[in-house]
Amino acid sequence: MTKLQGNKSNNTALLVGTLIAAALIALALFAGRGKSSEARADAASGTEVKANFDLTNKPVVGDANAPVEMIVVEDFKCPACKQFEANVFPKVENDYVKTGKVKVYSVAWPFLAEVAKLDEDDSKYAAQAGECAFEHGGGEAFSAYKTILFRAQGSESEIWATKDRLKELAANVPGIDQAAFAGCLDNDETAARVDANEKEVDASGVNSTPTVFVAGKKIENPGDYAQLQSAIDAALAQ
Repeated sequence: MTKLQGNKSNNTALLVGTLIAAALIALALFAGRGKSSEARADAASGTEVKANFDLTNKPVVGDANAPVEMIVVEDFKCPACKQFEANVFPKVENDYVKTGKVKVYSVAWPFLAEVAKLDEDDSKYAAQAGECAFEHGGGEAFSAYKTILFRAQGSESEIWATKDRLKELAANVPGIDQAAFAGCLDNDETAARVDANEKEVDASGVNSTPTVFVAGKKIENPGDYAQLQSAIDAALAQ
């Protein structure tokens, strides 16, 4: 067995050096673990956002053969969604939907009523109503009803999208079978679809509304039409 040679002073210096080296290694390992935790936290917070939706039976407007898919994740109680619907979507509709280049899917994500701790989840009622409008009126009726919903939007902190109110608003859309719509909403016939939407939103890492995807890629600032237009044009060029 080979032993360390030298006097007591040298042995002490060696021991101190060894302890310092061990401390530095431990610090590096801790830092590495910290970075991994931060990466997991970023992923959980929605830093990595990727469209993960089954678009079967999702409300959609536009030509079924349109080459580019756009997905809008929205809550009908969301003021920013109302602004997107009023100021940005009409441009998309005019430039790309009506020309057969883009089809737009709506994914209702009802969360604001829950955040506000309201006694009734009118975010979910509104989401179900949108699905019922699509089911009993088609894409154009759904689009018209969605526009009316946003125009009638009340405060986030108040229950305004009651089932009675939602049926009143639907009466303004000629393309909707009113009796079928009322039955659909009263019997929560589309509740399962809305629940499925919520799971897909979670799986996609979405944490705000409106969130917009073009050809599967998230648009960082959907309120900026120039940015949205650039993404659509790039998708069309592929």
